[in-house]
Amino acid sequence: MLGWEPEELLGKPQHAVIHHTHADGGAYARENCPIYAAFSDGAVHRVDDEVFWRKDGTSFAVEYVSTPILHPEDGLVGAVVTFRDITERKAAEVALQSAMTELAALKDRLAEENIYLREEINLNHRFEEIVGDSPRLQKVLHKIEQVAPTPTTVLILGETGTGKELFARAIHDLSNRKHRALVKVNCAALPAGIVESELFGHEKGAFTGAVGKRAGRFALADGGTIFLDEVGDLPMDVQAKLLRVLQEGEFEPVGSEKTMKVDVRVIAATNRDLEGAIRSGDFRTDLYYRLAVFPVSVPPLRERREDIPELVELFVSRFGKSIGKQVTTIPREVMVALQGHTWPGNIRELQNVVERLVILTPDDTLRLDDTLEGVRPGPVVDGSLESEALEDVEREHILGVLGRVDWRVAGADGAAGRLKMNPSTLRSRMAKLGIERPRPGG
Repeated sequence: MLGWEPEELLGKPQHAVIHHTHADGGAYARENCPIYAAFSDGAVHRVDDEVFWRKDGTSFAVEYVSTPILHPEDGLVGAVVTFRDITERKAAEVALQSAMTELAALKDRLAEENIYLREEINLNHRFEEIVGDSPRLQKVLHKIEQVAPTPTTVLILGETGTGKELFARAIHDLSNRKHRALVKVNCAALPAGIVESELFGHEKGAFTGAVGKRAGRFALADGGTIFLDEVGDLPMDVQAKLLRVLQEGEFEPVGSEKTMKVDVRVIAATNRDLEGAIRSGDFRTDLYYRLAVFPVSVPPLRERREDIPELVELFVSRFGKSIGKQVTTIPREVMVALQGHTWPGNIRELQNVVERLVILTPDDTLRLDDTLEGVRPGPVVDGSLESEALEDVEREHILGVLGRVDWRVAGADGAAGRLKMNPSTLRSRMAKLGIERPRPGG
């Protein structure tokens, strides 16, 4: 194993030649050598964490057992030492330890992700799908389809209640990161003192209350997408750290000098005027331009009023099921009132109002309530709605759905199913509204 010939070693101090250092390279005094100890204490010594040196100057891991030879009359007269090359075993142990360390890190990350995902599941997401066929909405969806497959940072702009998170989820679901987590952070809801820790994590003892190490949201989103809602509310010092992540993909957790590298797609959203915030000194110019690589403006509900009937039907069905109430009729005056309102709170306000109406409705017909000021018609941006009959709105809605399903009324993907109507009922409505399938070439 050592490459020496016996005559080259006879008469020489073996420890000084072949056993002079520890595995870490540290000097190994002969007095501490277990091989020599067996000559003096008469005990068996088993060692498996040392190295021996070959004639060519290389070393290898050795396991050896030093056994004393005891004579009945003369006592300790020598020792037998057996050696084994354990290079492969040590390499396997190192590989196993590395794998165990990686597994422990993965386990910790999965535990953090599970905690986060449980928190997400417990949230009452206020939108489940994007609803509507208005030109303004379709334009936004087209932009989302274009940017989703790329790694480009997206900035979603829109008023409160327009469903910006829903569009962020759509971008994530259409991307090649859809099998990893979409991690959401509401920047406005985080106290200024913990926002950095929440985003980038912290080490144990980094600050008062940091009783253990915790991964931040960027670490959880590695390989996936992070959605920074209300990004305009981030403190200036955190904005600088976010800029570094966007530029270099790296950061240091709070209280750590170790740099972490992450591969995260960033989607940000805000209802603030970021350009105005830049002028007032509340938002970094360089961060704004890094976030606004691909801006998407979500239209307010008052600019897509033709989508209101479909949204109302969806919310009525959803809340009716949740409280065990079947509301099957929406009178003309109710729909006209809902379409005529300006909805300053946008879809979130519409949803809340419809939920209240469903709760207050005593039977299967949706009714307005005098105490619900929010559903009374307000100033109308588009004056044509004031004279537009409910039948015209309903006709356009049914025509739009029929067009999307190639005029199939019944069946698994027919218009009746999408409208949550019986096919015969839909045909009757079509006849009443004068809806006929266009003739080929007509």
